[in-house]
Amino acid sequence: MRHFGHIAPAVREGLFFQEPCEFGPDSPARVLAAALGATLYSPATRPRLADDVIKQAGRGVVSMVLCLEDSIDDSEVVDAEENLVRQFAELDARDADLPLLFIRVREPGQIGDLVHRLGATGRMLSGFVLPKFTEDRGVPFMEALADAERACGRRLFAMPVLESPELLHLETRVATLQGIARTVDKYRERVLALRLGVTDFCSAYGLRRAPDMTAYDVQIVGSVIADVVNVLGRSDGTGFTITGPVWEYFRLQERMFKPQLRSSPFLAGRAEELRTALIEHDLDGLLREIELDRANGLLGKTCIHPSHVAPVHALSVVSHEEFSDAEDILRPERGGGGVMRSAYTNKMNEVKPHRAWAERTLLRAEVFGVARRDVGFVELLAAGLAE
Repeated sequence: MRHFGHIAPAVREGLFFQEPCEFGPDSPARVLAAALGATLYSPATRPRLADDVIKQAGRGVVSMVLCLEDSIDDSEVVDAEENLVRQFAELDARDADLPLLFIRVREPGQIGDLVHRLGATGRMLSGFVLPKFTEDRGVPFMEALADAERACGRRLFAMPVLESPELLHLETRVATLQGIARTVDKYRERVLALRLGVTDFCSAYGLRRAPDMTAYDVQIVGSVIADVVNVLGRSDGTGFTITGPVWEYFRLQERMFKPQLRSSPFLAGRAEELRTALIEHDLDGLLREIELDRANGLLGKTCIHPSHVAPVHALSVVSHEEFSDAEDILRPERGGGGVMRSAYTNKMNEVKPHRAWAERTLLRAEVFGVARRDVGFVELLAAGLAE
């Protein structure tokens, strides 16, 4: 699979200076962590879940979470587990292209049980999402994952969700973060990415952000994100990929202005029209939050509606200017440091302070590609939405 792999090769060629790389379940963890993109959640109770997975893969989704936790009622768990086993069997029989698949469980015991029940079809499973992760709760989850991995003989990743009240509350935050750091470091080879449960953070104080507000506008939430990145997102080799929080609003229809796009998505003069359409469909807040995610050290995003996928991926593509700066900073002859004017002549590139940014940017360029000099967000979004 690859990002933007669902669009025609000729269209991709016109968009990208460097096309996104191909990757799959067996790719290196560093590549998969960066490539998660918009991770689409779906309740495991859906009766046509296999159809949904195949459909979304055809629309550019590269990672999905099939949820047995908060998205379903407590009384539905047993039926949802049985449905997952049936749906994996159907996916196996259809032999279609699939995204990376993860199951969000409630309890550690579900991990080994599900791996056993899935049997051979479990080869399509990339790992598990672990809710309300703390040191006390996380260790049993990680041990269960390690046991399941040994039992099935396949690599299984964990994506812990940081959403517990202990992490939010000021008096317990530091100790909780230190405990999480010890746990994920101990099982580092199995931790693909850390996910933020901002909805649970807001719930602890009876808050809900409006569609014109980002998670960073809710200061108590923004402070937690900052502390999580501070402890767990460092670029010194100790950090992890941390993904952006969910965007809750989806008044937008899935086929957002597709009839017009299908006729001529790159027609000159359409940029302002498309930006206006995005704002009118409540995506302005989402776009601002995606930009703030990256500015604050996050990569990828939890998504609960298919209409959010294309904007996340379009804004994840590296611009030609970013790529030029990153390559210039990392040239071998710059190893001793120094400062130089950027190739775009609009900024200073300082080799030593900007090195970690440049390395991260080139990894994002590898998985999301580099846009051509004259290609921006609107063109990438239009292409991502086109069928």
